[in-house]
This record gives sequence, C-alpha cells and structure tokens, in this order.
Amino acid sequence: MGFRELFIYVSAAVFAGALTAWTMKPKSVVIPPTTQNLQVQIAPPSADDLPAPRPPKPPLPARLAAAGFELGDPAFVRIIKNEAVLEVWLKRGAAYEKFDTFPICYFSGALGPKQREGDHQSPEGFYEVSARQLNPNSAYHLAFNLGYPNALDRSLKRTGSALMVHGNCMSIGCYAMTDYGITEIYALVSGALSHGQRSVPVHIFPFRMTDEAMARAAGHDALAFWMNLKEGYDAFEASHVPPAVFACNGRYAFGAPSDAACDRVTAW
Repeated sequence: MGFRELFIYVSAAVFAGALTAWTMKPKSVVIPPTTQNLQVQIAPPSADDLPAPRPPKPPLPARLAAAGFELGDPAFVRIIKNEAVLEVWLKRGAAYEKFDTFPICYFSGALGPKQREGDHQSPEGFYEVSARQLNPNSAYHLAFNLGYPNALDRSLKRTGSALMVHGNCMSIGCYAMTDYGITEIYALVSGALSHGQRSVPVHIFPFRMTDEAMARAAGHDALAFWMNLKEGYDAFEASHVPPAVFACNGRYAFGAPSDAACDRVTAW
C-alpha cells in the first residue's frame, strides 16, 4: 500500500468513527419559541405622533367679555337645517351681531316644514320664546319650547306639540344639542328674558336662503313656502334686526301688515 492509499484509508476510518460517535450521542431538543407565554410590550406613541389637541372654548363669561357683550343682552336665535347649526346673535346698539355657532346633534325628517303630529319633521319658520317656554327641569338636560304651532301653522291646520331645542343629543322632531351646547344657549336665552326681553325670536330655515340656493331648490314641493321664508331671511340680513312677523292669509308677512286681520306671531 502506497502512501496515498494509506492516507485515504486512515481519513475514511477517522470520519466513520466520528460519525458513529455523533449519531450515538444523546441530543437535546431545541423548541422554537412561541407567542403563548410571551409578553408583548408596545411603546406608547411619541408626542410627535399624536394629533394636536382641540383647544376647548373659554368659559361663556370670558367669551362674552372678550366680544364686548354681557349675559342678559337681548338675544336672537337662528337655525340652519342643512348645516345642522344653531346661531346665537346678541344685540349691540340698534342691531344684532353673531356671537357664537353651536352644532346641532340631531334633528329628524327632511328639509321642509312640519305638517302634522307624528310626521317626524322638525319645524321651519318663525317662532318666539318667552320665559314660560323655558324648562330647566327637562329630561333632556335643559330645554325651551319653540312655540309650534305658531299663528301661521294653526291657520294652515298644522299640528304637533312639544317641539323643543334641548340637550341629550337625541330627538324626534326637536333640535337636539349637546348638553354643553344647550347649557350655554339656555343661559343666553334665559339671561335675555330675565333682563327684560319679552321674547327671543327663533328663525328656522332649511338652508341659507341666497338666490343661488333658491335656484337649486327649484321644483321642490316646499319651494313656495321657502320663497315666503326668504322674505324674512332677507329682512334680517339687510338690517340685522329680526322683523316683526305676522300670519296673513296663509303666509308670513313682515314689518307692518297691511291687513288688519293678520295675527302677530308671538310667544306663549
């Protein structure tokens, strides 16, 4: 046997012995980790990952003072249905200025006036709220009755009752606000009444009654009624003074009525 053959023979023997020893040696089993007993820790987001906080409104007295108003100033309320907003205007000098806008949580029905009890429509038109219509003990936090049906509604045989602006964010036929919102609205309305305002006008429109919006409403079943509402809307927009409102021959009239048989739209 030459050197080369001897080297190959020895190498093979060594490899065979090592292989036999490895296969006969007990081996430990390594179990891959599972998630069963793992505790997953999630790092909190950094300040840069968070949205900017929405600044809360300052307290009502501070906002009134900053705008140059006082609690008890004469008030006017305007509701725009399709925008789901309630505006509170306060009197400065001879005219009114918009003080604040509050979101309406919910109202039921479609655009158009309330016609009858149970139709689930929220009213549109011109209303007046007196101290008798305030309800500080409402099941819906705070409330005031709109005074529906008013003189025009009654003349048109419209029916319904207990139509309110109130809190609790839920309603059928009323205008439901957040509890925070109605607290401030109620304070402004009741404050005006307690300081001598006989009634607070509440004007309710399906939308802002611009010429463009009226053109888009062409063909709607309520268009004739809305054209009448627009007269009162335009009267306020021109002067920022709520007009006197009357029910005359099945429609609203504004200012001094020409017909002595007209009925003034009043509070209770």
